[in-house]
Amino acid sequence: MPRGSQPPPWRDARVDRPHRSRYAADVFVSEAVTRDIRIRVQSSFVPERSEPEHGSWFFIYTVEIANQGTQAAQLISRHWIITDANGEVREVRGPGVVGEQPTLAPGESFTYTSACPLETPFGTMHGTYQMVTKGGERFDAEIAAFSLGEPHAIN
Repeated sequence: MPRGSQPPPWRDARVDRPHRSRYAADVFVSEAVTRDIRIRVQSSFVPERSEPEHGSWFFIYTVEIANQGTQAAQLISRHWIITDANGEVREVRGPGVVGEQPTLAPGESFTYTSACPLETPFGTMHGTYQMVTKGGERFDAEIAAFSLGEPHAIN
């Protein structure tokens, strides 16, 4: 394990069975719960921002982070692992999400939309959000794997 990293989030996390389902206009969905923080992601292909003839596919994803627990938690940072159809892996780390570090009281949720360009018509994303409780305890909330895919393309 690299210096300064924490054990994988699944070691001490209660994770509901992640699932992927395709419905309607090729939207992909994933969901996981870690220590009462539910993270649900929906992704979809954006054809008007894509240029397949130039090796560019554009996807958006909407994340809902919900606190189903009994104590407040703040999202401190993010860690994404993005894999394209060629097996190329990119990692993205940074503070907060979309310029914010939201604090979620019990029962509250935070939703945002972001984007991911790829050089292939297929890929996957997964990762973690580092959270901190009001008492200062830090933990990684899992973001279950979800697909990025151009509809009707053959993988």
